[in-house]
Amino acid sequence: MTALREEDDTPVGLAVNSFASVSLEPPLVLFCVARTSTSWPGVRSAARFCVNILGEGQRQLSTRFATSGADKFSGVPWTPSPGGGPVLDGSIGWIECSVEEEVPAGDHTVVLARVHDMDAPREGSPLVFFRGLYGRYAQL
Repeated sequence: MTALREEDDTPVGLAVNSFASVSLEPPLVLFCVARTSTSWPGVRSAARFCVNILGEGQRQLSTRFATSGADKFSGVPWTPSPGGGPVLDGSIGWIECSVEEEVPAGDHTVVLARVHDMDAPREGSPLVFFRGLYGRYAQL
């Protein structure tokens, strides 16, 4: 998840491990963010943010964005989405969203987001995180 912080246009981002499609009409997705996240307020401050769908070869990037306090964008190339949010180079897809609603849920916040734009510019398998480990998507 990436955005340009509203107050100074500094790129900010975080990794989420729960993400799902909710509705096609209107187009909505949801994800969960830890209430302790120090990056979410910066992403939340932007009018639009990007969900970057990482490819299976981007485990190191996922780990970087999951680390609290790290300079997550140091040396990470990106291009702006139509709404200006950072699309990380090498992502197999991206979804540009805005926050519709936030619901407290235990130690996380469930975020319902409206989809404004998206693209899947690269072929490849997504990076999968399951039961605390990275894995591979296997087609049946």
